[in-house]
Amino acid sequence: MRAVQYDGFGGRPEVREVADPAPGRAGAVIRVEATGLCRSDWHGWMGHDPDIQRFPHVPGHELAGVVEAVGDQVSRWRPGDRVTTPFVCACGRCPACAAGDQQVCENQTQPGFTHWGSFAEYVAIENADVNLVALPGSMSYPTAASLGCRFATAFRAVVAQGRVAAGEWVTVYGCGGVGLSAVMIAAACGARVIAVDISPAALDLATRFGATHTVLTENAAGTSGTSEIGGSIDATEPAGTAGPARVREITGGGAHLTVDALGSAATLGAAIESLRRRGRHVQVGLLPRAAGHPAVPMDRVIGLELEILGSHGMAAHAYPPMLGMIADGTLRPEALITRTIGLGEVPSALTAMDTPGITMILPHLP
Repeated sequence: MRAVQYDGFGGRPEVREVADPAPGRAGAVIRVEATGLCRSDWHGWMGHDPDIQRFPHVPGHELAGVVEAVGDQVSRWRPGDRVTTPFVCACGRCPACAAGDQQVCENQTQPGFTHWGSFAEYVAIENADVNLVALPGSMSYPTAASLGCRFATAFRAVVAQGRVAAGEWVTVYGCGGVGLSAVMIAAACGARVIAVDISPAALDLATRFGATHTVLTENAAGTSGTSEIGGSIDATEPAGTAGPARVREITGGGAHLTVDALGSAATLGAAIESLRRRGRHVQVGLLPRAAGHPAVPMDRVIGLELEILGSHGMAAHAYPPMLGMIADGTLRPEALITRTIGLGEVPSALTAMDTPGITMILPHLP
């Protein structure tokens, strides 16, 4: 099969011919019909993820496709089934799994990190009966692949961890794939959404997906200007307006819920500074250990009784409510796909990571 590989952290990825994978006794091999390019893949390539220990390595963890083969212990799936999978693949046996918390499985595997991933024509998935999700017949493979990391992670972050409610103010820092997903999901749940980013193009997408206000920053915490979009209003604020201060002004005291979808010390701090009393912050964006431990404004956390929560994917069994909202048109994850490429374009796209929205890879393109 063809696959994208790199031989060391930061090394140039290449498309190569490699051996097809075989299923483990409880696993499955999936013919990859679509797979998303995620910033987590970039973090892995840069050496920020300790799970990547052997080279050459094949990245990729957001995928959808067709079951090609299964092991002799698999009972729920057979070749020809259309499936997707969470990026956290659970063991199904540990205490966390027994409690229904497969997204924090004690023995988890992750394609593209613990083993070869989905930037390939085929990928192996372990513990298939626990981790595969059947696709509705009407759902395309690119739509399904867009769910596996960013959209499902954002859904759980906003709905389950963030406990969003209609009418609340939600502020999303960072409008890449996760952030735009969070904007769409929060808006679909009836929240009023403020999107914060350094890119006007990303904020335009956020507005399209339901943000009622946008804050344009020149870096993660300071701003060069603010555009506010609500109904027919399109006003530009003076340069130098602080992002969190502007959020507190727009919301009349601060957001009920903030989401850091980028992952930096600056966006984490700014998101917490943007909360009102007893507000909730959900951290989704990765904060690599290599960057050091971020300072957290704990005086504000204590004084305002704020909640800080992490969110790490979503278990396969939790997909039905999300799939239902997609089926009835309430959520449109396919609208987040802004670019489609083949394997040959992946090396440049992975190293650059400069396209707003979601880049979708179709491995079987010529």
